[in-house]
Amino acid sequence: MTDIANPVGRRAFVAGFGVGAAALGAGLASGAKAKETPKPATGTAPARWQPAFDAKDAWMDVPSRHRMAFDAVSDQGAASSIGFADTFIETNKSGYGIDPSELGVIIILRHYATPYAYTDPIWAKYGRVFARVDKLKDPKAKKAPAMRNVLEAADVKTMFNDGVTFSALAKKNVRYAVCGEATKKIAEMIAKTMKSDAKAVEAELAAHLIPSAHLMASGILALNRVQEHGYAFAYVG
Repeated sequence: MTDIANPVGRRAFVAGFGVGAAALGAGLASGAKAKETPKPATGTAPARWQPAFDAKDAWMDVPSRHRMAFDAVSDQGAASSIGFADTFIETNKSGYGIDPSELGVIIILRHYATPYAYTDPIWAKYGRVFARVDKLKDPKAKKAPAMRNVLEAADVKTMFNDGVTFSALAKKNVRYAVCGEATKKIAEMIAKTMKSDAKAVEAELAAHLIPSAHLMASGILALNRVQEHGYAFAYVG
């Protein structure tokens, strides 16, 4: 062991330490320099994802300055969708001078809102079956089941739709996406109750839709598609 109390030994120790420190510093500097050297780019950013176009959804792409979709899953939601859609249209007109023809508006009728996508002949025939899940009553029917689509009756005013009907909105360029899965289930329920063929009933329901309605594979699929086609979305109950 070197005696650092000895001047000669001490000088040797200090000299040795200086050489080591210099070597360490050079190593650190070299490492720092290596880290600071940028690496060349080896790839490019992935392309932004875009939804695929399906010809079945072409009806959603109308010329429009603004697009809005309303999602209804209940009887009251169906009524609410009428009120909200009408307000959207009328305030675009009064506030911005935008005509209904310049707007894209879609109402999705799915789950318990689906029966309101069918016209009066269907309700006249199957209203008693719909009464099992239907809560909106026909004021003229008193306690009897509604035998007409009350949201297609201008004389029926709820706190939601104020007498505006789906047909009236269709004249303002509103279109409807109807749940095919719910239609299938409703057909099965009708067939079981009335001892009829479910497929035949399903075809009958599909042939009696409100104006400007499109039967989709399912309502949740319609919800996906309207958003992919640039529609702002509002859940209305």
